[in-house]
Amino acid sequence: MSKKIVYIVFLVICTNCLIAQTKEECYKMIVDGVEEMNRKNHVKSLEILTEAKTIAQENEWHKENFLALNNIGLNYYLMLDYGEALNNLYNAYLIALKELDRDSEMIALNNIAINYLKDDRLNKAKAYFEDAYNIAVELQDSLKVGIYSLNLASVSNELNEIDDADFFLTTAFEHLKKDSTYCNKKILTKVDNLILRKQYDKALSILNEQLPELDSVQIAEDRFQAFFLLTKIYQGKNQWTKAINSIKKIAGDSAVTLENRKDVYIQLADLYSQSGNLKSALAYKDSLIWSKDSLNKIKNGKLFENSRIKFELENYQKELSKSHEQLRKEKQKLYKVLGIIVLILLISFWTIRNYFFRIKKDRIIAQNNHKIAALEFEKEKNKKLILEKQLNEQNALILLEKERFKNEIEKKNRELTTKALSVSTRNDLIEDILKTLTDSKDVAQNEFLRRRIMELKKHLNKQSQWDDFFKHFEEVNQGFIENLKEKHPNLTAKDIRFLSYLYMNLSTKEIASLFNITVEACRKRKERIIKKMNIDETTSLFNYLSSF
Repeated sequence: MSKKIVYIVFLVICTNCLIAQTKEECYKMIVDGVEEMNRKNHVKSLEILTEAKTIAQENEWHKENFLALNNIGLNYYLMLDYGEALNNLYNAYLIALKELDRDSEMIALNNIAINYLKDDRLNKAKAYFEDAYNIAVELQDSLKVGIYSLNLASVSNELNEIDDADFFLTTAFEHLKKDSTYCNKKILTKVDNLILRKQYDKALSILNEQLPELDSVQIAEDRFQAFFLLTKIYQGKNQWTKAINSIKKIAGDSAVTLENRKDVYIQLADLYSQSGNLKSALAYKDSLIWSKDSLNKIKNGKLFENSRIKFELENYQKELSKSHEQLRKEKQKLYKVLGIIVLILLISFWTIRNYFFRIKKDRIIAQNNHKIAALEFEKEKNKKLILEKQLNEQNALILLEKERFKNEIEKKNRELTTKALSVSTRNDLIEDILKTLTDSKDVAQNEFLRRRIMELKKHLNKQSQWDDFFKHFEEVNQGFIENLKEKHPNLTAKDIRFLSYLYMNLSTKEIASLFNITVEACRKRKERIIKKMNIDETTSLFNYLSSF
């Protein structure tokens, strides 16, 4: 049983490896198919694209189905099987019409028109080109409008609808003026239109300017068309020799296809016949018959090759269908085996469940005992938490007390500062009055008044004021001056006094007033003290003092 299961699973995995499981994988297959088509490996391309189409149809992936059918049609178009190409392109158009957007519909219509054009069904080609052109105008796709206008101009020329061709040429030149890819085709279509209008001189002038640009092998088709148009110009002007020389320039070109060579022989036979050289005309008629026979042989070979490819594709599709059917059957077997395995697993699960149910009962009893122990432990833990809470509350009270004490110190410092400033202001005022009196001649001559003024000046001695201030400052800010002297023993009494005022958060102006100096002198003293204390200039001196 186990070996068979392994075999079925292995077969399903191996088969699935060959089939795209996602849209991305299916799209990658289409890209691979297009690459093979570009290499002209049409058999391989059709195999890949057919498989991608089948997968897309099964999964209803409309975009991928459209792309697969469109590129299958292009393969058949390149293989000259226009009927099969049209069938696939039309199916792609129906998908675009029902399931996709207008852009996809426009692309499908253009491809169908190209297929009709190659099959010489010009009216049909023009009708589909017009449908594609109208959608491009509706979508405001300037590049597509230009390309489809150019296609319509070319078809209109072939149908001898000169005015229509002129209108579409004007549109093409307007929308493709910045795109050099279609430069040759625009000019050659314009020349063809001028020839139809019998404006031979103008057509010749344009064509002579363009001919030097058509020497490369990559634009052999454009070069062929240019010389063919040149021949038609000389033919219209009855210049038979120039016409014959022009067509002969491309007769021996190795890049000219056999189908184009047939057109060359037809033109040469016609030219020689019109010029009266019937012998040469008959010779080229023979060449024409030979080229038609060669072309028919090639076409017959192509048709045979196409039939062989179709046969191989049908066999490939049959094999693919068989593979899918075998996969479906193997999956059914796998699902049956998996069903039995699931049933066995359910029975095993039921048995194991009963066993674990009994174990669970014993576990519940053990858990209950554990819960009782946990409750006891939780009780002890709660007691500990209560003690911790009480301790935190005590710490909070201590912090509040510290904060209150700090606020009281700050309050006293503010009072002390106010008092110091008041006394300083008062003393400054008295000093000013005494100075005024001293300068007075009447007072200077009065010995009694002069002596009393001297006593007042002694009474106003700043040092005595500082001693009083120092006494009160030490009471409020105990330990500050001692710590300052200990850390910076090189400070003078005036430096300590200055720093004490700064510690009390006095402004530079207030300190300058207490020292009876200018604000600028006060700033310079502060800088000298900072250097003496060996403190970084970027450090705030007030913050540094507050850390004591």
